[in-house]
Amino acid sequence: MKLIDDLSQFTAPAYSVVTSGTFDGVHVGHQKILQKIVQEARKRGGKSIVLTFWPHPRFVLKKDAGDLKLLTTFEEKVELLAQNGIDYLVKIPFTKEFSELTSDQFIRQVLVEKLNTKLLVIGYDHRFGKNREGGFDYLMEHSGEYGFAIKEISRKDIEDVGVSSTLIRNSLAEGNIHIANDFLGRPYSLSGFVKDGDRIGRSIGFPTANIDVPEAYKLIPADGAYAVLVSLEGQKFQGMLNIGQRPTVSGEERRIEVNLFNFDADIYNQRLTIEFIKLLRTERKFESIERLKEQLSLDKLEAIRILNQQS
Repeated sequence: MKLIDDLSQFTAPAYSVVTSGTFDGVHVGHQKILQKIVQEARKRGGKSIVLTFWPHPRFVLKKDAGDLKLLTTFEEKVELLAQNGIDYLVKIPFTKEFSELTSDQFIRQVLVEKLNTKLLVIGYDHRFGKNREGGFDYLMEHSGEYGFAIKEISRKDIEDVGVSSTLIRNSLAEGNIHIANDFLGRPYSLSGFVKDGDRIGRSIGFPTANIDVPEAYKLIPADGAYAVLVSLEGQKFQGMLNIGQRPTVSGEERRIEVNLFNFDADIYNQRLTIEFIKLLRTERKFESIERLKEQLSLDKLEAIRILNQQS
């Protein structure tokens, strides 16, 4: 897959099968659309193109968008789209000026002139253009003017999957990892760098890596202890992770700390990718450090049992 971030330098294919959207999470509903454009492009000897917008339109248009947390960073989205066999990913910088384009201007200036769209595939509820004025009915009414065909992913097809990015975000915020993972078609993941901590975990026999996620908009799941898989320099390790304020040791800030099993190396400043497999328990305050240690031992046994079932 080729990433195109400057349309002025892009030479469009002779036959472009296109879809557009934010594709946050690249969940199983999105994958249905992606499979369709890849299939249609191959059938016609053309190329599949995903047109996406960055930053997320709500960050530009909504005053309260700071509350919006995303399932995928742009880099994660690129990787996931590539895994779905897309030929080109076109990144459109989403600005206030771009948001003022009418649906007709968007179609003519981008889909027709820049991408040479011959087939446009969209979900039944997809909207575009200023104030989201354009949709499937508009396209059907005007398709003859634009010179491309339209294929709609039906309401039934989308609702059979029963998924949305919002539903997944809510599931993660509530600690329902299993629901989120089912709808994503893979474990939810996040990446971050190991930073120095207060080393309390090491002093009680459970050394942890303190994770800093650089993207403030990345969704962090609900507080609690999780069974996780951790990727580091091409290797994958089992582990357990805690999100929260660590009330037993009078913690004051929300932290992400992961304990890698059968691992003892200095990994400060290194980048880890963490896959969330299952919530072990919610975070709670224990009456003593000894009681916390006992619970961590039980958590580890349960995490190993769960993770061994995954392999």
